[in-house]
Amino acid sequence: MFNLLVVDDDKKLCEVLSEELNEIGYNADYVTTADDAINFVKSKIVDLMLLDLKMPDKDGFYVLHKLKELDTNVKTIVLTAFADVNGAMESAKLGALDFISKPYDLDELIIAIRKVLQADEQ
Repeated sequence: MFNLLVVDDDKKLCEVLSEELNEIGYNADYVTTADDAINFVKSKIVDLMLLDLKMPDKDGFYVLHKLKELDTNVKTIVLTAFADVNGAMESAKLGALDFISKPYDLDELIIAIRKVLQADEQ
């Protein structure tokens, strides 16, 4: 079973999305701050992170930088309401494997998750 982490300052979105992911067979947790995301990754195995870019404390780019510094194997999909080409390009440079706009389409998100996780298995 894959371990997923939802990182978003919107707690309700985190609750709903992690519940949806758990229902389809993933082990999904969530945190609502960038620092909590980094601490979670340091203490638990995370196969895939769904990461919001715009958060009030520190943003998703901070998390992507820290993941690079930590040299983790955490795969990342950016999930943001502020989708733009520059954000997508910057997040890709920092290691994000996909970029999905909110509000998300659950089917599209699941396809993206499976694609990233299956690539990891090959």
